[in-house]
Amino acid sequence: MDTRQWYESLTKPSWAPQPDVFGRVWSVIYPIIFAVNIYVLVLLNNNKITWIIALPFWLNLFFNLVYTPIQFGFRNQFMSSIVILLVFFTIIWCMVAIFPYSKWITLAYVPYLLWVGIASVLQISLWWLNR
Repeated sequence: MDTRQWYESLTKPSWAPQPDVFGRVWSVIYPIIFAVNIYVLVLLNNNKITWIIALPFWLNLFFNLVYTPIQFGFRNQFMSSIVILLVFFTIIWCMVAIFPYSKWITLAYVPYLLWVGIASVLQISLWWLNR
């Protein structure tokens, strides 16, 4: 069974977005994440922030990158739920850590936070409904 068939076979909450919505939303959010992380690297390189301030951004990228293989490769709903929550909480950490240095980064991450909040509730629902 391919990934799309597998995902479509899962029991989902009635409010779950259609599969094609995910691609459209991420095509907007990924450039934001990229731009923000480049700017964080510039700030770090110019000694405007310390690596402790940059750390949540790197952890967030890591958790974001491992989510898809865990969800769609291993098809592990429980671990995917944990990882998506780690993505969510590292976004909050990023926003809080960078706020004193760059308010625009905090604002730029609002759509990312909102989308991952929705995705977190969806992922936990998928785990619960398909356990």
